[in-house]
Amino acid sequence: MLRGKIEIKRIENVTSRQVTFSKRRKGLLKKAHELSVLCDAQVAAIVFSQNGRLYDFASSDMKKIMERYEIYRREAFGEERLRKEQYVQELKKEMAVMMHKIEHLQLHCRKVMGQDLDLCSVEELKELTIQIEKSLTIVRSRKAKLNEDRIAKLKAEIAGGKCVLNERSRLQQMFEEKPLWMQPRSLESEKSAASCGCGNMNISDVKTDLFIGLPES
Repeated sequence: MLRGKIEIKRIENVTSRQVTFSKRRKGLLKKAHELSVLCDAQVAAIVFSQNGRLYDFASSDMKKIMERYEIYRREAFGEERLRKEQYVQELKKEMAVMMHKIEHLQLHCRKVMGQDLDLCSVEELKELTIQIEKSLTIVRSRKAKLNEDRIAKLKAEIAGGKCVLNERSRLQQMFEEKPLWMQPRSLESEKSAASCGCGNMNISDVKTDLFIGLPES
């Protein structure tokens, strides 16, 4: 009968796990022995159990095999390790330079704030004074620019408000004006109206005849 495939995962049952470990350990060491005999190879196998017990096999002296392995490992991985060590040293140097710069900047900031000035020479104090004055000039210039922009903006807003008020006053005045027929008449207008009335009366006094038919020859 064909054996089914076993899923490779941790055996939860402790007894089954110990039995499996014992069987497979013996099989592993047996295969290592067979490999060394059949192929004339130097084979070493090291196994630690869950409890920390050591099981090993060596086709020859274990110590010599381990020394040979260590030499090979240094030759194979020595160059890569050397590159890593050089990279780490470069990082350490860069870190030291950055720490020195940070300390220098922190000291300069404290001096600008008026602290730690006891050890400063006269030349250092003069240079510090010049730097502070330059900084003050820049800050004042920026402040003046912001104030000018703010004043210009306020003036524009005020001018816009005046235009709105003027337009509002004009519209209010236009709507408040009374039409002609609602305005009070003056004396001259009344006299002109009376004269127009008299003229109409004279015109109405003229006699007119209405004749229907052929005109007289």
